[in-house]
Amino acid sequence: MSSLTVLFGVAGLLALAAAIVPKLVADRPFSVPLVMLVAGIVLGLLPLPAPYGNGWSDPASHLHGVESFTQLGILVALAGAGLSVDRPFGPKRWGSTWRLLALTMPLSILAIAALGYWWLALAPGVALLLASALAPTDPVLAGDIGVPHPDVEPELARDNEIRFTLTTEAGLNDGLTMPFVLLGLALAGSEPELDVGWVLVDLLLPLAVGVVLGLLTGRLLGWAIFRTSSDRLRLAEYGDGLVLLSLAFLPYALAEVAHGNGFVAVFVAAVCVRAQERSHDYHGVLHAFGHQLERLFVPLALLGLGLAIGDGLLRGLRPLEVVIAVVAVLVVRPLVGWVSLLGSSAGRPATLAIAFFGVRGIGTLYYLAYALNRLPVPQQDVLWRVGALAVAASVLVHGILAEPAIQRIERMGGHLPAH
Repeated sequence: MSSLTVLFGVAGLLALAAAIVPKLVADRPFSVPLVMLVAGIVLGLLPLPAPYGNGWSDPASHLHGVESFTQLGILVALAGAGLSVDRPFGPKRWGSTWRLLALTMPLSILAIAALGYWWLALAPGVALLLASALAPTDPVLAGDIGVPHPDVEPELARDNEIRFTLTTEAGLNDGLTMPFVLLGLALAGSEPELDVGWVLVDLLLPLAVGVVLGLLTGRLLGWAIFRTSSDRLRLAEYGDGLVLLSLAFLPYALAEVAHGNGFVAVFVAAVCVRAQERSHDYHGVLHAFGHQLERLFVPLALLGLGLAIGDGLLRGLRPLEVVIAVVAVLVVRPLVGWVSLLGSSAGRPATLAIAFFGVRGIGTLYYLAYALNRLPVPQQDVLWRVGALAVAASVLVHGILAEPAIQRIERMGGHLPAH
C-alpha cells in the first residue's frame, strides 16, 4: 500500500468526520476542534508504520506546507468573517474592536516578549517573534462565538457586542500582526536595519495599501455581485458560493503585488461587499460555502497539530514553557483585554467575555512557519512547543467554556453595548 493511498484514505475519513462530528458534539461541553485535537494526539501516539511516526509530522520539517495550508485557511476565514459583519463602520460603533487592536494586541505582545526573554532566555528578536505569533486571535476557531449565519438572528451581527467584537478583532489582527513579525525578524537577524524609512515603508505602508486595495476590490466585487445591470453577469443571481474564493484570493493577490498587507485587504474587501447590500439572501449562500470550507480546515489543522504533539513535538518540554503558554492565553490576554476595555461602551459582562475569549489557532501556526521559513533562528523548537501548547490550551479551555458562557450572558442581556 502506497503512502498516497493512505493519505487519500485519511482525507476521506476527515471529510466524513467534518460532516458528522459537529452533529455529535452539538449541545455538549466540548467543541469540534477539541475532538480533532485529541484524536490527532491519540493517532500520533500510536506505533504507525513507516514512513509515519518518529517525528514525521514535526512542523519544523514541513515549514512550506504548514505556511501554505494555514495561509489558505486564514484567507477563507477572513473572507467569511468580513461578510458576517453587519454593523456600519465607525469609530464609536467599532470602539471595542479599536481598543483591542490598538491597546490589547501590542501590550500583550510586549508582555509575552518580556516573559520569553526573562523566563526562556530567548534573544530579544526571537522573543518578539514568539509573542507576535501568539498575538492573532482566530476567525475559524472563534466561529462558535462569532457572528452567526446571516439568515439567523441578524441582530446578533449588529447589536451583540461580544460576537461582533470578537469577529472583527479576529478579522483584523491576522494582518496587523505582520509588522510585529517583521520587526522580530529584523531584530533576530545579524544586521538589523531599524531606520525610520524602513519602519514607514516596510511596516506601516503595507497596512495602508491593504486597506485601500481592500476597499477598491470590495467595491468592484460588490458591484459585480449585486449591482451590475446585466442579469447574466450579476453573480448574486446564480447562488454560487465559489464567489467567496474570489473574495478571499483577489484582494490578497493584488495587495501583495502592490507591497500591501494581503490579510487586511481580504477582510476590508469582505466588509465592503457586505456593506453594499446588507440583507441580500446571497450572503447566506456565501456564508454556507465558507463555513463548509472552514469545517475542512479546522479538522485538518487541529488533527495535524495533535499528530505532531503525539508524535514528539513536545519532547524536551520544560515547565517554564508550559507556564508561558498558559499565561499568554489565560492571563495576559484576559488581563490586558479587560484593562483596555475599561470605560468602553461594552457592559461589564461583555467586557469580561471579550477579554477572556481570545481564541488562538491557525494564525499562530502560520506566523511561526512564516518566520522560521525566512530566518531559522536558535531555539526554534522552543517556539514550536510554546506555540503548540498555547493553541492546545486555547482549544481546550475556550472550546469548553465559550458557547455556554456567552449564551448565558446573552440570556441575561449582558451582550448589548451600554449607552
